[in-house]
Amino acid sequence: MINRSLKQSALALRRIALASVPLSIASFSLLVLVTTLSISAPVDAAGSKTLVFCTEGSPAGFDPGQHTTGTDFDASSNAVYNELVEFRRGTLDLEPALATSWDVSEDQLTYTFHLRHGVKFHTTAWFKPTRDFDADDVLFTFNRMLNPDDPFRRAYPSSFPYFSDLGFDKNLDRIDKVDDYTVRFQLKQPDVIFVRNVAMSFASILSAQYAAQLSAAHREADINQLPVGTGPFVFRSYQKDALIRYDANSDYWRPDDVKLAHLIFAITPDPGVRVQKLASGECQVSAYPRPADLDVIKRNPDLTLITGVGFNVGFVAYNTQHAPLDRVEVRRALDMAIDKPAIIKAVFAGNATTATNPMPPSQWSYNKQLRDAPYDPAKAKALLAQAGFPNGFDISLWAMPVQRPYNPNAQLMAQLIQQDWANIGVRARIVSYEWGEYNRRAKQGGEHDAILYGWSGDNGDPDNWLGTLLGCDAVHGSNVSKWCDPTFDALIVKARSSSDTSVRTALYEQAQVIFKQQVPYTPIAHSIVSLPASKRVKGLVFSPLGSHRFDGVWLE
Repeated sequence: MINRSLKQSALALRRIALASVPLSIASFSLLVLVTTLSISAPVDAAGSKTLVFCTEGSPAGFDPGQHTTGTDFDASSNAVYNELVEFRRGTLDLEPALATSWDVSEDQLTYTFHLRHGVKFHTTAWFKPTRDFDADDVLFTFNRMLNPDDPFRRAYPSSFPYFSDLGFDKNLDRIDKVDDYTVRFQLKQPDVIFVRNVAMSFASILSAQYAAQLSAAHREADINQLPVGTGPFVFRSYQKDALIRYDANSDYWRPDDVKLAHLIFAITPDPGVRVQKLASGECQVSAYPRPADLDVIKRNPDLTLITGVGFNVGFVAYNTQHAPLDRVEVRRALDMAIDKPAIIKAVFAGNATTATNPMPPSQWSYNKQLRDAPYDPAKAKALLAQAGFPNGFDISLWAMPVQRPYNPNAQLMAQLIQQDWANIGVRARIVSYEWGEYNRRAKQGGEHDAILYGWSGDNGDPDNWLGTLLGCDAVHGSNVSKWCDPTFDALIVKARSSSDTSVRTALYEQAQVIFKQQVPYTPIAHSIVSLPASKRVKGLVFSPLGSHRFDGVWLE
């Protein structure tokens, strides 16, 4: 039992630690000590409202526009920021956020957003706002991504992969400030999913005033390390591979959604350790359990398991810009050599369904007529011989180092695929990097030959699977196959301009046929997603988008 004086000292030290940014090694040690005290023995009402989330990895940064993974978005957009429009928790339904309403012109070229009054940006040790959120913040957020000559971007050169993947850099003509609380987006070509896209994490609204302060101090890069938003939690400190700390935003414009005093991300890459921390009460929610641990969690009377059909797909992509993977017959041979049922059994413990198409069956416009090529190593080996590779070839196979909702054990999956390809003479060398570096190299560098990757749907629209992952605009971003097929791409672009769902469905079904013919990647599985938590946690909901949100969550 901690005595009163020690409790008071711990609280005082905690306030000091939270105010220090960035953390030194000494202050981080102090923070770990204080965190342990506050978790193991809550010392006041605020302590009893501290939720610890055992997450799987460190974010690459806290500027959502620069990143694309759920790890990054959980730590940034889902906690610190808001978008103009958002998805209602646990659904794919849109709801107003920083925009209270929006208007769309008949030609789908002009989108006008009416902004919310009285929204305050966070007050932190590094920024104290002197005005509320307004149109200038929207203009800064999007013009920085749109205009390569934007002064902030020139001072801090950055890439914005999602913005480019969606074709916004080509299709967004301009953004006009109508007045302080009205913003108009003008497009070059119709885009019926524009509003759903700006509800995505990459479109989180940043503070123009904070950006100006950073520019004046020549510290523009801090926008990715010391975030300032309007969201339910205020970022306080971050130690890579250890902790992220947030406090409740007492000025949040949706006050009923802030029920926790403190939120801590305990970065714990080992899934077994995450389960141990959850069972001991060291954390109250944990990301991505191993399938083998699900029964253990279910048997624990203090834990609950939130489970849902994952809106995701895990796959192995082929870099079509690398020989011999630039040849479709080689990709077909590799595809036919993969024993998907064996992978579902070994990697997912049966908690997944076999994937055939580049989107899950629950996505409207899914082409039910398509079938996989049969698993046939002998025929695959013959295909390679016909293509001029009777003795196979050498190839790199990249495997992610962390658990993802679409792949609980990429290293094991890579080993199984490695063996499958060895059976047809293809010698795969497994490569891995830290998660942030893995993503950066895969998207920008394209160094890989084959790569394990995957996707959780971001906006509920087919374009998110076909355009973002396979479109020509995304070749230097999320299209890790580096595949650009003009016929396929024309179908996707045409579908974006039609408001008729039946027309869009027909176009997307045709695009999926081309995908199956050309095999830019082999879909492996649609995973069932589980979210284990303490029974003390209330208000936590399963997200079909694969995100972890803690607004509206409280501890009993």
